[in-house]
Amino acid sequence: MLASLKFAALSLALGVCLGLRRDPAAHDAAPVLRASKYGALWPLPRQVHTSEASLKLTGSGFTFVDAKESTAGPSCSLLQDAYRRYYEYMFGLAKGQGPGQSSSSSRRRSGAGELTELQVWITSPDSECDGYPGVTSDESYELSVDQPFAVLKAPKVWGALHGLETFSQLVYEDEYGARSVNSTTISDSPRFPHRGILLDTSRHFLPIKVILANLETMAMNKFNVFHWHIVDDPSFPYLSRTFPQLSQKGAYHPYTHVYTPADVKMVIEFARLRGIRVVPEFDTPGHTQSWGKGQTDLLTPCFSGSKPSGSFGPVNPIVNTTYDFMSQFFKEISTVFPDAYVHLGGDEVDFTCWKSNPDITKFMAEQGFGQDYSKLESFYIQKLLDIVTTTKKGYMIWQEVFDNGVKLKPDTLIHVWKGNKQQYQDEMAHVTSSGYQTLLSTPWYLNRISYGQDWLGFYRADPQDFKGTDAQKKLVIGGEACLWGEYVDATNLTPRLWPRASAVAERLWSAKDVTDINDAYYRLSMHRCRMVERGIPAEPLYPSYCRHEYKGI
Repeated sequence: MLASLKFAALSLALGVCLGLRRDPAAHDAAPVLRASKYGALWPLPRQVHTSEASLKLTGSGFTFVDAKESTAGPSCSLLQDAYRRYYEYMFGLAKGQGPGQSSSSSRRRSGAGELTELQVWITSPDSECDGYPGVTSDESYELSVDQPFAVLKAPKVWGALHGLETFSQLVYEDEYGARSVNSTTISDSPRFPHRGILLDTSRHFLPIKVILANLETMAMNKFNVFHWHIVDDPSFPYLSRTFPQLSQKGAYHPYTHVYTPADVKMVIEFARLRGIRVVPEFDTPGHTQSWGKGQTDLLTPCFSGSKPSGSFGPVNPIVNTTYDFMSQFFKEISTVFPDAYVHLGGDEVDFTCWKSNPDITKFMAEQGFGQDYSKLESFYIQKLLDIVTTTKKGYMIWQEVFDNGVKLKPDTLIHVWKGNKQQYQDEMAHVTSSGYQTLLSTPWYLNRISYGQDWLGFYRADPQDFKGTDAQKKLVIGGEACLWGEYVDATNLTPRLWPRASAVAERLWSAKDVTDINDAYYRLSMHRCRMVERGIPAEPLYPSYCRHEYKGI
């Protein structure tokens, strides 16, 4: 640690002496690196009490077990899978006995100061082991670490998954590689129920293994929503059973750059086993150029003067075939994706093509819309919302839909993404004063990169930082970090996302008063090295080193 501090100071001094250009953010980007009393925990739990008493762990002498009182026993594959995963994180599969073996002989051999097992106790009659996480899922847990065993209590399996991650973060190595954990008690639950990551798989196709790797990393950071922006203007990689021509003609390649039904099912199950919801986004009426390649007459023909120009604009909102298609398509989506919500987009609709089309302008006059094309957009969105309502799904929409005055169900989630700090704070106040739940993404567009430690800005942003009543603040259900794909594919997605997204993770999980930048810097540095050790190419925060450096793919 001391060497790291010296190296950082030397690097900065050399930069000044040599006259190197440095972004102003870089001067703000060197918090003091001093050890945290919370060790390497990330995100910081709600309550942590630890002592100096140290307990040893060995791969041959430690195991995860289901507590006798637990309502989720050996038949709960979700927990059994998690035990294997966290055993490997802590010991490596080749370093000792597997997590499923009995530790009775190990316990007989264990001496003073050794931790032999972690007992996992699901306390609720319904563990939800075979279910899917939802927006109201109980993610709380309590962890007690003491000799000769530790106890992890959680009402549901979702809290147990978070508790296992926390326990693994308590384990540390001495200079000889021996593993220890201090006696600790933790009581924890998230501040917000919606803590998401948006990945864009249209602008660049992301192979399944990249998506799965980032779901794994999301679990390490206690994110619980994968917002899958699966299609957009550039490509349509979702392979629809009902309309296979959409990806056949709209994907970059109809066989190599599509997500098959089996792929989608794999992503959903992989996420479920880590307590992560999968919320798909099918954005209309804008951002739909790729849809029109496989679905004729779906998009609006644009005109140049009195003649068609040969180009197409947003979804055509004035023909019945549009709504017949949407009804069938979203009926399929409702059966493929089990989450209670689907994201319907509704952002950035360019009215130029609609204005050029004589049939559209005639329809506008007949409806009494005048020249206000936002009313035409609202006309379309309202019909789409009615369609989705019939599928028994709730919906999330970008803020423009709310701004344009579309009639929304009381449980609609408004996703705020536009403007500077003052503008998004005003929007959050407006949405919540209207009684709607909201989530924030504006300050967390991670595709916007800059030199220096930009995680500081992400860490300081708070979704409840706006003028409003306590009742309004309670309508904020969380937020999402977004990584749009214009300049991102499998080659650079993971290091661009992590550990920058980790800053958002702590803001959405930890208590509101967890704001100490120096404490966060130490813990995040340690957490970044932990992700690297687990095989995640998370980019560095500042000149330093990890004991276990990234070894490549």
